Amino acid sequence: MNKDFRKSTVYQIYPKSFCDTNKDGLGDLRGVIEKLDYIKELGTDYIWLTPFFVSPQNDNG
Repeated sequence: MNKDFRKSTVYQIYPKSFCDTNKDGLGDLRGVIEKLDYIKELGTDYIWLTPFFVSPQNDNG
């Protein structure tokens, strides 16, 4: 792992669209967890997980 952010690979994940494991049409945290090995294989040093909140989705969030 590279501790110098200027030379690091950062993989940003937007959970809502990343990986849907319960087939409701929205990505979920379980989907992120299931893909951690894949993200590691890409050579990622850090993961930037975009914040997510419970929402009625009236305006996409």
